[in-house]
Amino acid sequence: MFIKRLGYFMVGLSIGLVFLTFFLKKKSDETGVSFCYLPNCRVLKDLRSKPIYYADAISKRLESKELDTVLLHSFFVDGDVNFGASDTEAKTCKTYLIEKEIEGVLTILTVRNCTKKAVITALKP
Repeated sequence: MFIKRLGYFMVGLSIGLVFLTFFLKKKSDETGVSFCYLPNCRVLKDLRSKPIYYADAISKRLESKELDTVLLHSFFVDGDVNFGASDTEAKTCKTYLIEKEIEGVLTILTVRNCTKKAVITALKP
């Protein structure tokens, strides 16, 4: 009797999980919703949602075609935030160091995350 009920429960649970997985995956693909639970993902998502400004040094490098905005924005998609070296305790604007390996060289992007904007202040190879 118990084994039979357990079997029915397991069949129903497995059908429900398959349906739920299919439904949530389809919904997230259509709407572009992503679920960020880890700190690295949350910081990068927050930075992507704000308007990006450039410090004078970065603006000059962009004007001289030394840098490309696509390269800078790629840090916000697949970079790794170094929380140990970042200033996350600041009151007004927190400073994050985002690391990414480009052509075998570890490159560090420094970003100030304010409430209404994000400012790229430095890029060091």
